[in-house]
Amino acid sequence: MSFLKSIFSPEKKEQLDKGLSASKKSFFSKLGKVIAGKSKIDGNILDELEEVLIRSDVGVATTLKIIEALETRVAKDKYLGTSELGQILSEEVTTLLNKHQKEEVKGFDSALPNQPQVIMVVGVNGVGKTTTIGKLAHHYKAGGKKVIMGAADTFRAGAIDQLQIWADRVGVDIVKQQMGSDPASVAFDTLQSAVAQKSDLVIIDTAGRLHNKINLMNELGKVKKVMDKVVPNAPHEVLLVLDGSTGQNAFEQAKQFTAATQVTALAITKLDGTAKGGVVMGISDQFQIPVKYIGVGEGSEDLQLFNAAAFVGSFFS
Repeated sequence: MSFLKSIFSPEKKEQLDKGLSASKKSFFSKLGKVIAGKSKIDGNILDELEEVLIRSDVGVATTLKIIEALETRVAKDKYLGTSELGQILSEEVTTLLNKHQKEEVKGFDSALPNQPQVIMVVGVNGVGKTTTIGKLAHHYKAGGKKVIMGAADTFRAGAIDQLQIWADRVGVDIVKQQMGSDPASVAFDTLQSAVAQKSDLVIIDTAGRLHNKINLMNELGKVKKVMDKVVPNAPHEVLLVLDGSTGQNAFEQAKQFTAATQVTALAITKLDGTAKGGVVMGISDQFQIPVKYIGVGEGSEDLQLFNAAAFVGSFFS
């Protein structure tokens, strides 16, 4: 099955629609009040729409970009009706999101650019980092990849055990040491094992502390440095996991981690059951980092590869 067929399959679309239903319901409830009894898009409607987008956790900077794009459209065609607002809005948001999707999204069964491909996963505790790693391992293994995990979050009690549970559940290898061990040592051992076993993908968990940006920067820098000694240019991807249900707090987390390390991709989790799905648009735009995965449910299959057209189509449909 091709990736496009997979991402737009009825099952995937149903999962996405269900996961974004709370955000969509909240947004259109607010939008409905803005356009009630009005037939034409004008300055007053755009002013009110600006407030709706900000209240939907899109963020001020991104909201202003969207409103500016809509003002250009309205100026060009002065007879745009309110019935067309949803369609125009979805087109402009899709364009905005696609600006930061630096490469074509490929399926889990696609060839990886490196052998092994090394992903370092960062994020604060409680955002779903370990769960995301487990789900990624599940998807890539199902896609025919040999996967190995590295339990380099040696600081948080239970982190190693949680990753072990996922490794057992998914059926992939894991490299670990005792709690309190040097995270860089775990990463080094993991990559050595990956090379020896000819693994396709390495996923390294890291400690989710934000107590001090300098300490975090030093720790992540040390982990990256030792990995590069085993596999040149590793890690090839630094994946920041954010909890979408925290709304504006996720912006602050993104700010802290992008200052501490070079984040190359985002995974935004827990979008199901929250009305804060607009955060996906704002964070991707503000930090100019592509969203690669979104979590729209608790099941392993509910971690989806992000596709801007599919996301916007579901959100604004």
